[in-house]
Parts: sequence; C-alpha cells; structure tokens
Amino acid sequence: MVVLTGLAIALPTFIPRHLAQAWPTEPVSLGLDLRGGASLTLRADEASIRTGLLSDFAAALVDVDPGLRVQTTSEGGGFTIAVPGGMTSEAAMKKALDVMPKVGGGPLRQTEPAFTLRADQGGLTAAMRNSAVALAQADAVSRSIEVIRSRIDEAGVAEASIQSLGRDRILVQMPGVSDPASLRALLGATAQMTFHRVVADGAAGALRLPEANGAWVSVTARPALDSERLADAGAGFNPETGAPVVQFRFDAEGARIFGELTQELVGQRFAIVLDGQVISAPVIREPILGGSGEISGAFTVEETTTLAALLRAGALPVPLEVIEERTVGADLGADAISMGLWTGLAGFALVATMMVALYGAWGAVATAALMINVALTVAALVLLGATLTLPGVAGLILGMGLAVDANVLINERIREETRAGKRAASAVQAGFDRAYRAILDSNLTTLIATTLLFWLGSGPVRGFALTMGLGILISLFTAVAVVRAAMDIHLRTHRPKTFDIRPLFGFLVAKSVPSFRFMRARFAGLSVSLVLSVASVWLFVAPGLNYGVDFRGGALIEARSGAPVDLGALRTGMEGLSLGEISLQESDSGRSVLIRVEEQPGGETAQTAAAEAVRSVVTEVAPHAAIDRAEIVGPRVSTELAVAGLVAVMAASAAMLVYIWARFDWPYAVGAIATLALDITKTVGFLALIGLDFGLTAIAALLTLIGYSVNDKVVVYDRMRENAGRHPDMPLRDLIDLSINQTLARSIYTSGTALLAVLPMAIWGGAAVQGFAIPMVFGIVAAASSSVFIAAPLLLFLGDWRKNCAGRSTGSRTSDAI
Repeated sequence: MVVLTGLAIALPTFIPRHLAQAWPTEPVSLGLDLRGGASLTLRADEASIRTGLLSDFAAALVDVDPGLRVQTTSEGGGFTIAVPGGMTSEAAMKKALDVMPKVGGGPLRQTEPAFTLRADQGGLTAAMRNSAVALAQADAVSRSIEVIRSRIDEAGVAEASIQSLGRDRILVQMPGVSDPASLRALLGATAQMTFHRVVADGAAGALRLPEANGAWVSVTARPALDSERLADAGAGFNPETGAPVVQFRFDAEGARIFGELTQELVGQRFAIVLDGQVISAPVIREPILGGSGEISGAFTVEETTTLAALLRAGALPVPLEVIEERTVGADLGADAISMGLWTGLAGFALVATMMVALYGAWGAVATAALMINVALTVAALVLLGATLTLPGVAGLILGMGLAVDANVLINERIREETRAGKRAASAVQAGFDRAYRAILDSNLTTLIATTLLFWLGSGPVRGFALTMGLGILISLFTAVAVVRAAMDIHLRTHRPKTFDIRPLFGFLVAKSVPSFRFMRARFAGLSVSLVLSVASVWLFVAPGLNYGVDFRGGALIEARSGAPVDLGALRTGMEGLSLGEISLQESDSGRSVLIRVEEQPGGETAQTAAAEAVRSVVTEVAPHAAIDRAEIVGPRVSTELAVAGLVAVMAASAAMLVYIWARFDWPYAVGAIATLALDITKTVGFLALIGLDFGLTAIAALLTLIGYSVNDKVVVYDRMRENAGRHPDMPLRDLIDLSINQTLARSIYTSGTALLAVLPMAIWGGAAVQGFAIPMVFGIVAAASSSVFIAAPLLLFLGDWRKNCAGRSTGSRTSDAI
C-alpha cells in the first residue's frame, strides 16, 4: 500500500502536463533554477528599528512635558532624560513609564517595554532592551510580508512565494521574472508617505528635508497625517497640464482630518513627504473637503504607476534592503531540466547495468527497488510541499548511487553465507540480519552529514540535502519491502536448496574470499597519503581556492547570445565602469559569457548598482543577448555563508567522531576522523589545482564526502568487530586483513555505483552542478582507497599502541606486587 500510494502521488511528475492536470495529485514543485525566475532576500534594518523606537520615545516625552529634555548618549540606543527644575525623579520616572513604547510578542501578543529606566544624578537614564529590539524586528518582518504580498499582487506576479527567514529576513521567489529591477524598487521602497506643515527655517523642532529639485524645506517633525488613512491611490493625468500625477483618496476619518488641515492652512505650503524626501509642497489655495487629492511633480508615467501601487499596498513598517539576489532565465531553467533528466537517466542506466552485471536477476530486482525509491522520494517531496531544485536533482541522482549500497551489502552477505554452506532460507535470513546492522551504521553517518547540511545550509543546498536524505531513508524501507519480499516469494515458490545469486558473467564473482596482505603496504600507503595531503595544503595556500560569489560577495552574470559576443568591446565597456576586478569567461564558441564582478565597497546596495551597470553594458554591446543567470551577494551574506560552511564541516566531523566512538571504540573513531581529514584535505587541494568555482555546492560536496567517507569505513569496522568476536586470539594485523578482504567486493561495488551515478553530472552537468559533481568523483575514489591504505593502518597502529600501553601497565603492577 505504501509503494502503490507513493507511485500514485509521484506519477504526475513523470507524465506530460496535459495528462497530469486530470490526476488528483499535483506534480512536484520546481525551483526557480529549473523553471526560471528571480529570488530576492530582504533584510529588515535593525538600525532603523532602534532609531524608530528611540525617536518615538523622545517625541512622546516632549509631548507629555516639554521640560523633559532628551539627550542621546550612546550608539546602542541609550540616552539621558534631563529632569526640569521642580520635578522629582520619581515624577519624571512615572511620566516616562506612561509614554514608553511597547513592543508585542508571544502567542498571546503580550507587550513589553522597549527601554529600561533608572534614576540617575539630575535625571533619568534609558537603555534599549535587546529583547525588545528582537521582538520589534520579528513583528516588522511579519507585517512586511503582508505588505510585500500586496505589492506583488499589484505588480501581477503569479505564484510568488514569500516566507520569513529567521527574525530579520524575508525570501521572495518570483517565477517568470527575468529582470527584477523594477520589482526590487517596488519591494525595497518603504513607501512611508506623510503630510507635514511647512514651517520657517530654524523653527523649534523642525526637520529640513530635501526636495527632488535639490532645494530644502523645513517641516514639522511630527506628521499631521500619514498614509495609514489612505483608502485608494491610482495613476492619472492632470486635466489642465496633462502631466502624470498620483491621485489619492482618504477614508472617512482621514478625509475629516485632511479637510480640517487644509482649511487651517489656506495660503500656506503643505508638504507631502515620501521616505524622507519632499515630493510635493504645494500652496493650499482652498480647503480640500472631499477627502481626495493628487500628487504632482516631475514624474514619469511608470513612476506614478509604481508610486500608486506602493501607496495602495501600504507602507513597510521598516526599511528593507536587498542583501541577496539570484535570477535564472527561463531558457536556462529549461536547459537545467533537460540536463537533469538526461544525466539522471544516464546515471540510472549505468547503476542498473552494473547491478544486473554483478547480480543477474537479483540485480534487476535491486534496480526495480531503486526505481521505486526514486518515485517514493518524489512522492515525499510532494507530501512535504518541498521544492525540487537543480542541486536537489543532483541529490536525487547521488542518492540512487548510495541507495544500492544496501542491496550490495545484502547480496554480498548472502553470497558469503551460501559459500559457508548454509541452505537457502538460512542464508537469506543471516544475510539480511548481519547486513542490516552495517546498513544502518553506514547510512546513519551519511544522514548525520545531510542533516547538518540541511540545518546550516540555505536555499538550493538545503534542497540537495533533503532529497538525498529522503532517498537514503527510503532505501532502508525498499531494501525490506521490495528486495526481501521478492526473495521470500522466491523461497516459497521455488524452494531452492541454495540461494544462488549469479552474476551476468561468471568471472565477476570470486569463488572464495581473497587473501591480500594489505597491511604489508601500510607504510607506503600512509607515506603517499601524507605527501598528497601536504601538497594539497600547499595548493590551498598558493594558488588557493577559486572562491565563488557565495563566499567573496559581488555579482556573477551569465549572458547568452545567438551570435558570438565581441569580447573586446565588452571588456572595454566593463573597464569604463571602474568597478575593480571584472573577469570575463566565454564558452559555447563565444555565444555565452560569464562575468564576475568583485565585491564593491558600500554594502549590499553597491553590489546591486554594480550588477545593473554590467547589465547595461551587456545590452549596449550585444543588444540581442539575454541574461541567463545573475547572482548578487552582499558582504553580510557572503560572510555568513562562509562561516556557516566552515561550521558545518567542523560539526559534521565532530558528529562522526562521537558516533563512531559510541558505536565502536576510540581507536576506530580517531582512525576514521584522521582519515577523513586527509580525504577532505586532498579534495580541497584537487579543487585548488583545477581552479573549480568554490561555492555552496562545493561545501555540499565536502559534507557529502564526510558522510560517504565514514560510511565506507563503518562497513569495514563492523566486520572487524564481528571477526573479533569470532576469532578472539587472532592478531590485530591478520584480523584487519581478513575483514578488508571479506568486504572488498562490497567496497568496490558500492564505490563503483556511486561513481557511475555522479559521473554523467560531472561530464555533462554544466557549471550549476559541476561544482558538486566533480569533487564528488574525486572524493569517492579517494575515500575508497583511504579505507584500505589509511584508515586500516591507522587502526593497526592505534590498536598496537593501546596493547603495548596495557602490557606495560600490567607489567608495572606485577613488578610492584613482587
């Protein structure tokens, strides 16, 4: 029932769209990198929240008593309140507490004060509470999401996804949007419109604000009316001049207040302020009693449309800055789907061919289980409401290679039990029982790495971790529900005396366990490994890794044209932008150009401005070129991603150490982690040598290799533990050699299937996934060899050292007794 239900849920994903529409379930949701669109990450400005709380408190104090003078004393939001003569500190404290701003939080929306107050010499000292700032920030993000949703609806973007990321960020994904410049302005503008009286320069409590023409106007600090009372706004034209204007209308209360103000201000100027700038300051000729009016200025038609949309959607409670932007063109998304489909089919075909060649009919059963595993993984994504991204496709493909690990272990163990003389049913029972412990141990190590990757990763990288983790978990089910069921049916219907798992070709299976003396080469293996690791460290220092935009910040833009782009003209245009180092990399016979712009000083806004300047040069040099991909990462995000990547690698290594120590013993744990460090070092050196882009996908590859490397060693360790119980008097060197020989076929076959699964991605996957697939190919080979030539010798040295220490301790106690 589980399998059939899963297949029914997954079916719409694999059939044509017109047929899927008649099915009761939906196909899996595709990410922007597969269907094209734009993704913006917005951050609620904490400094603005602090400033707003401080100014609100200061204004409220002046209103309650003009004698309470406010003096800012620290950058953290603290200030002193001077108590006027004749007022006690206790009375001032009471007045301040009565008007202190409060912020809401918690499920019951209880409020708490934004400041702490204490009496000081001659006044009061206020300090902003960090917990209150955090609550205000979370509340501002929650309210901003609703405003952003309204603005996107006004812009007509369908199927947009808006979600909060932590307490201070909002992720907006907009499918089908290829150039988010106008939407960026729409989403990032605060659109806080207020109406102020114009006062004389130098008036008490006045603010000097700029006008669009460069002049300055003094207005009252507190607005007479704000945009919360607006009922509607729209773009139009002045009937007398024909100029574009924004027409607005207040609600009933707003109309009353606006009418009273205009009656009072006949013959005087009245300023309309938008986000700190005076956009219009007309002289009131007569009272405006209808509750409607218009804003005129040097507007274009597009500007009036955008401003009207902003006013209709409402003001953001806090300024939002774009800290990360990623855009994928629809054509590139279609190419990514095609690439994922063909590389996935190629990887599946290679894995299936290998399984059938090794295990014949039972390899075909394992292949059927693998197909069910993929379908159930897609069904799980549909049920979870998850989005399938391009790295998620990579995780699905790699998951296929790792999922057959269970079948390899089971089949090899059944073969071993059959060679030991057991009858069919006993061989199957013992094979499953003894293999399943190793399956659980090995897959749990990989799941630890993918869990950390999901927890500490972001965006598409989390999609990779989710799909691969689901595939591994589901493989534990399909190994029993499909493979074991098929074997049990075969036993009941055919009643064979021996359970013979025959390969397609006889030479592919050994008639007996080999007897290689691996430990004789332990010094050579360790020496070669150390030399390669030292060389890798040297490569890491010089020339170093080719850090991508994820970690360096800046912008990356990929442009494609039907004809070769004039690279010389493009380089000349880029040099005129004065944006520092700009690298151009062409491919596809000059029809595709990858442009990298270094991080610009000036924070997140500067990166966006640089990317727009590069876009304009591309349009000028190659008018018919299309922007296939754009990634803009600010310094804050790049620093966070780098730290998160480092923490994830360290946390995964520590988790592996704890797990193996708990499951086996400390020599096993130390040997595995030391080997893991050498494997990762070599992989990093390899990346530095070939100059591959080192970004989030490379971190995903390293974390996957951490799990895979330990996975490979756990199977050998599990056999060592089993053999130690069977042969308690066997020397450790012989025990290790025996265990490696017994698991050698499994190690080679599992590494081979994982390698075949990712090899098509490494060759044909394109830049988007090659940063993951290429280091995985290298890492799989390195991990397979290190299990034999590094981990095992280290375990031998540690075991001998512990035995010698125990012997010396026993000899010392005997000597003392004598």
